Amino acid sequence: MMRGAFTVGAWTMASRVLGFARDILIAAVLGTGPVADAFFVALRLPNLFRRLFGEGAFNAAFVPAISTILHKDGMRAATEFAEEATAVMAVWLGGLTVLGELFMPWLLYVLAPGFGAQGGRFDLTVDMSRIMFPYLFFICLTALFSGVLNALSRFAAAAAAPMLFNIFMIVSMLWLAPYMRNAGYALSWGVVASGIAQMGLVLWAIRQAGMRFIRPKLRLSPHIRQMFRRMAPALVGAGVTQLNVSIDIIIATLLPAGSVSILYYADRVNQLPLGVIATAAGTALLPAVTKNIALGEEAEANIALNRAFESVLMLTLPAAIGLSVAAKAVMDVAFVRGAFTAHNAVLAGHSLAAFALGLPMFALIKILTPGFYARGDTVTPLKIGVVAVALNLGLNLLFMHPLKAVGPALATSLSSAFNAAWLLALLARRGHFRFDALSRRRLPRLLLSGAMMAVALWGVQRLLTPGVTSVPQFLLLVLVGATFYFGPGTALRAFDPREFLSLLRRRRSKTA
Repeated sequence: MMRGAFTVGAWTMASRVLGFARDILIAAVLGTGPVADAFFVALRLPNLFRRLFGEGAFNAAFVPAISTILHKDGMRAATEFAEEATAVMAVWLGGLTVLGELFMPWLLYVLAPGFGAQGGRFDLTVDMSRIMFPYLFFICLTALFSGVLNALSRFAAAAAAPMLFNIFMIVSMLWLAPYMRNAGYALSWGVVASGIAQMGLVLWAIRQAGMRFIRPKLRLSPHIRQMFRRMAPALVGAGVTQLNVSIDIIIATLLPAGSVSILYYADRVNQLPLGVIATAAGTALLPAVTKNIALGEEAEANIALNRAFESVLMLTLPAAIGLSVAAKAVMDVAFVRGAFTAHNAVLAGHSLAAFALGLPMFALIKILTPGFYARGDTVTPLKIGVVAVALNLGLNLLFMHPLKAVGPALATSLSSAFNAAWLLALLARRGHFRFDALSRRRLPRLLLSGAMMAVALWGVQRLLTPGVTSVPQFLLLVLVGATFYFGPGTALRAFDPREFLSLLRRRRSKTA
């Protein structure tokens, strides 16, 4: 499991760094103006459906199903199941895409109600959304094929595919934008092209793994019906974080112009550690725990959950502290250039700090939900998710006027903390998760190391010259943060760097 997480994490890190470069370029070209607001809302729509139907609900039902079939019935049965799922998903996604194109203005009245009174920005958003919506079809099929690869313990291609999204967007901005009405339209066409390229990559990887799709069969077999029964409640349970973010966008369109863009840039920085750490661990954890449970190895499943819990907290805690304490410095160094001003950085920094407070909670949700999905329980995360979404909406309405763009970010963090705490409590009550001796020893020491890091960063920031943070000042903050977290953490034996070095050596040995 840890080797799989390392593979996913390495490729995801490369993709996120490239995505960060993409966002820096977008910020310099579009800033926080009306075209940027329109593009980010338009991109949110296919991404929402992708996270819900593709990466969220579908993976929650499909990956455990195909993993169980593969380990119990063999490759041929797993291939037939994948062919049936491909045919059903293609028909469903095709219909959803057509409906989306036809009813796009009405969808955007729901997702961006604040744009309705501003004709120019609303029309831009409708145009870009219609260009980008077919991306939903290609990227959801990409998620299906990625699930096949994950079940086969082949993680690299699926983790590398998002790099193509960033590459196509950068290329479209640099070379296609001069021929378009504005850079937003160029970016929209780049999104669609990247979806086709990502689907092609994972299909090639499946063939390399030895699975041959002969002919997708449109058939509602017992396995397919069971998958859809599990998938329906998981639409909310697995996608609650995305629903929360969508509520944030809805509220942001009702706030002053530029709020959508400010939240986007803050969330993109926050997503860098979240995607690298939590997505990697969650992706590798689900098939591993499913296999343990299918073979009756409950103790091994609990050990896997403990190690994933420790690893995710160890890596997200310093990220959360750094991004919250030094939020303005991060936004200064990353985005202040071109159309993105120092004032934009201050506003985005406040939102980033609020997002970062919930970063460990976002990550733990991705670790805890596989404990339910691996046992075929998608209803419990659904129930918790519904309450969390309602809480997020209530907090958004409470915070939107006094806190402006900080409100949606803070509401998302608080509702995610509630979600994670409830998932953990239920797993423990059912006897499906308990902290073992190693976790009980390490976790308090991790929190102590984090507290030392926060105090050190706060003290250094007080000594720095006011104004836009320079690169040397930012590097000093990074050095201080790393020293005061990993130093005490190692001394207190909150974690052991030798474990990760050993994992890396085994990984290289296996590759060789």
